Amino acid sequence: MFKNITRTVWIISIISLLNDFSSEMLYPIIPLYLKQIGYGSLIIGILEGIAECTAGFSKMYMGSLSDKFQKRLPFIQMGYALSILSRPLIGISNYIALIFSARAFDRIGKGIRTGARDALLAEEATSSTNAQVFGLHRSMDTLGAVLGPLTALLFLYFNPEKYKLLFLISLIPGIFSMVFTLFIKEKKGIFLVPPKPTFSLSENFSFYKKAPKPYLTILLFLIIFSLVNSSDLFLLLRAKEIGISETKLIGLYILFNLVYATFSFPIGKLADRYRKINIFLIGLFIYAIAYFLFSKNLNYATIIISFILYGLFYAFTNGIIKAILVETVPSESKGAAIGFYEGVNSIGLLFANLITGFLWYQWGAQTAFMTISIIVFAIAILMTINIKKLQPNKAKA
Repeated sequence: MFKNITRTVWIISIISLLNDFSSEMLYPIIPLYLKQIGYGSLIIGILEGIAECTAGFSKMYMGSLSDKFQKRLPFIQMGYALSILSRPLIGISNYIALIFSARAFDRIGKGIRTGARDALLAEEATSSTNAQVFGLHRSMDTLGAVLGPLTALLFLYFNPEKYKLLFLISLIPGIFSMVFTLFIKEKKGIFLVPPKPTFSLSENFSFYKKAPKPYLTILLFLIIFSLVNSSDLFLLLRAKEIGISETKLIGLYILFNLVYATFSFPIGKLADRYRKINIFLIGLFIYAIAYFLFSKNLNYATIIISFILYGLFYAFTNGIIKAILVETVPSESKGAAIGFYEGVNSIGLLFANLITGFLWYQWGAQTAFMTISIIVFAIAILMTINIKKLQPNKAKA
């Protein structure tokens, strides 16, 4: 079952598991913590949007930079270290400036490592195994996102509302993930052109100028989708709004991640056998259905179904789209290709969070979720109509 998975892919996947164990211990309680210290849904939306926007610019720059230096490992190590060490700072102060700064540094760390890490994963795969390699990585990453909230749930059961201490405990699995980065070995001879290291801002932010047309065509639709694909925190706030308890709220987040972790690898194998873009489109339709359900008058059974569907959306899309994109570019541009996509996606999230936060504040959660559902359904229809243009012409490795 795992015959196409190399040692390096396993190590990177374990690192992601441990890092997500650390980060996801905190993610579902961040909105609860911010509510506790006096901040509402609009501030939470702005916080997440700005944090992801910061990550977006760093992903664009650092993904391209790792291509220029023809090195992945230093970026991976630096990125994980910055995120892990900054994360606990969110819980040591009630001042919004420090909370914003800590969250931004966490996301900058993600930006530094993401393009290099995903490029290294792509270099360990072939065009016929890309989706399953990314799928396994997402499964392991998301398993950490199950273990983290479970740990938080147990901790808060015995220590109600002691959020600050939980922020410090999150350091433990994070430090282990940093240790595992010491065991990564990069392949030699991957790059076909000599290195031309440059720190030029304009050059490292302008991958779109030299990107192949199939990459840009797919990217255009992804940008449109990113403008309405708001933070998962809004789903947790929606569940909280209808009276779901703190314990059940974290349980729902665990369920979402468990579905995501369980299905990412098998769906990746499926995508390698069939057209990857078709699998991705199924994910978009699932997203539209999930958001439609979130817009209704929810009971506990309906919200469970909604979170299950949301987990399936991630399994059908997150690793698959990276596998599609790396097939459209040569090996010396994989870091830039992933970084640029992740960057524009993160910047889009800023606008998505502002739009969702505004719609929620102005007309309520039901209008916000229904509006997004309709828009995403329309995007999926348009992509289906233009599916021939979205088939990547596989670039030479």
